[in-house]
Amino acid sequence: MEDYKEASQAAEADSQKDRWVKVRVPGTSANCGPGFDCLGVACTIYNELELKLLPEKKLVIEVSGDGAGNIPTDERNIVWRSIQKLLVKAGKDKEYQGAMIRMHNDVPLSRGLGSSATAIVGGLKAANEYLGNPFSRRDLLQMATDIEGHPDNVAPAIFGGFTVSIVRNGKPECFSLMPRLNIKLVVAVPDFFLPTKAARAVLPTEVSMQDAVFNIGRAAMLTAALCKGNKSFLRSVFDDALHQPYRAKLIPGMYDVFKAAKSAGALGASMSGAGPCLIAFTVDNPEAVGEAMCQAFKANKVEACYHVFDIDSQGAVAIK
Repeated sequence: MEDYKEASQAAEADSQKDRWVKVRVPGTSANCGPGFDCLGVACTIYNELELKLLPEKKLVIEVSGDGAGNIPTDERNIVWRSIQKLLVKAGKDKEYQGAMIRMHNDVPLSRGLGSSATAIVGGLKAANEYLGNPFSRRDLLQMATDIEGHPDNVAPAIFGGFTVSIVRNGKPECFSLMPRLNIKLVVAVPDFFLPTKAARAVLPTEVSMQDAVFNIGRAAMLTAALCKGNKSFLRSVFDDALHQPYRAKLIPGMYDVFKAAKSAGALGASMSGAGPCLIAFTVDNPEAVGEAMCQAFKANKVEACYHVFDIDSQGAVAIK
């Protein structure tokens, strides 16, 4: 009986040596116009991550897809740093001191589609799966927010859907919903990068009471209209006074692109996160909206392409 038990344990140990987990994480768009650092939406564009944890101090990171040549493949890699955070939290950092990581990215870097959030959530989700899911999605949200600094991108990456997030006493809380409208997300991608740090640098440290009220009303109306599926109210809720007016100088022709999107039938348009991608929300003619946005960019001497996404309803998932 003892021989059988030892053989079984040895077989299990061998199987663990070759075990990989694979996860898929959606790209996200934050702010959604007036919801600065509070609102977000998950898009049907994905990064995939495969992970094998190692007992020895060895780190092998392979990256393919968008930004493959610009992503660190050493200890600085944000996926690996996120994995380490979860391992420490689980008390497994001595048991697993290294990893083999394979990343395939479709979410573009530094474009306002949550590439850093996808990396953070991907690392946390994969490590959690590898350990047998000791942490809930709420736990992952806390860890991801601690790393990212705010929940607006990591929340939809974890939960999917359209998300409303707050932080109370250092703890993030998130409500996720699927709109009662078949909304298409039309994302115009200009051919230049805009690091989030640079986009944050142009923001004021204080805003007026008038601008605060402007955004609060529109963010509340936007959420209510999505819950009720009311198209008419969505036509006036994507404007913003807290961040877009200050960042407009970093994105040539931004307001022209917004106007072109609405003229082509979009309900509204806004910056995607900190930009430079611009996103339009529509239920009709998404291709025409995308073409109009790119033409408006071109009129401002900026080349751009566009993508049409649905709203992802699942968030980060493990896949076979």
